[in-house]
Amino acid sequence: MTKPEALSNMPAKNTIPGFYGRFVHGEQSTLAFWEITAGSVSPQHQHPHEQITYIAEGIFEMEMNGTKYMMQQHDVLVIPPNVPHGGRAVEDCKIIDSFSPPRDDYR
Repeated sequence: MTKPEALSNMPAKNTIPGFYGRFVHGEQSTLAFWEITAGSVSPQHQHPHEQITYIAEGIFEMEMNGTKYMMQQHDVLVIPPNVPHGGRAVEDCKIIDSFSPPRDDYR
């Protein structure tokens, strides 16, 4: 992407039930903009990407490496590569995730 584009013009992908993401891919990273329906669950998983999560709106219960965190608006969390994590939207959420290296599975 070499010129500005409205996020709302990008198609949303339903990656798992209740998780709708719009993705921007650079050479070294992926930025994900999620809209998540209350009650939706991201099963425990891990990946080789470093992930930085920012809660823009709502409450999300994140479990990382066996510890649960109740994340609220403006909270951030760094998830190192290959660390098990997952979570549940307590309320409708808007979350921004940064991944490095890029998430080719989200292209």
